[in-house]
Amino acid sequence: MFATGMRRQVPVTGAVYRAARFPQSNETRKPPAAELEGGRASIYNFSAMRILLIEDEKKTAAFIAKGLEEANHIVEAARDGEAGLQLALSSRFDLLLVDVMLPKMDGWTVVEELRGQGVLTPILFLTARDSVPDRVKGLELGGDDYLVKPFAFSELLARVRSLLRRGPAQQDDQLRIEDLELDLHRHRAVRAGQPLHLTAKEFLLLAHLVRSRGEVVSRKEIESHVWGIDFQTGTNVLDVMVRRLRAKVDDPYPKKLIHTVRGAGYVLKAD
Repeated sequence: MFATGMRRQVPVTGAVYRAARFPQSNETRKPPAAELEGGRASIYNFSAMRILLIEDEKKTAAFIAKGLEEANHIVEAARDGEAGLQLALSSRFDLLLVDVMLPKMDGWTVVEELRGQGVLTPILFLTARDSVPDRVKGLELGGDDYLVKPFAFSELLARVRSLLRRGPAQQDDQLRIEDLELDLHRHRAVRAGQPLHLTAKEFLLLAHLVRSRGEVVSRKEIESHVWGIDFQTGTNVLDVMVRRLRAKVDDPYPKKLIHTVRGAGYVLKAD
């Protein structure tokens, strides 16, 4: 179990490991007594979900699998893209964690194949590639979220829980809320029939808010998703970007969609 308050980060290593098969029992493990506070279960006490981890780095895979199992999930792992694709097509999973740089078949191709065959299971990309074009490409291919290595396990767990709450995506390329429409494949945004001229980072931020519609997205999550784990907090870069985004998405229209939740972050919803 990870000690409270410690910030564990995923190591990056080139080691390759043999495909690991973790227990597939549906039995729900009760959390240890140390995880209970005031008679209430901690965040680890929720129904077990089946998660497929497609990751070729041995230490990274072991770190993630151990943490997810301690969080009461059932984990199965594959060491390369081809094996991961076959497992994802042949078994039911509640969530897929997919590295981008995989042997035999890269993660982008894996996700493209899955979406092409109608698999709508939520997908979280895990990768050291942190450029905006890479993140946009991951979303365009049907990924639901994108986490850059190295990352704290607490952040990974928060992303996992958020995706599990949302469930399978209903559409891969088209996102819509009220009169706002996003085309992830063509990288276009339209509101009330009028095109929105967004920068790459503005589009990435807006797409993340739309995918999380109705849920408060923390500043830290946005900063990591748009700029990467090395983003220097304490600056007003995010505030400036949100102001610019509101000027394009909300200001010309009577109904506002982007809302600030003071002390927490932002939420995209219709009033």
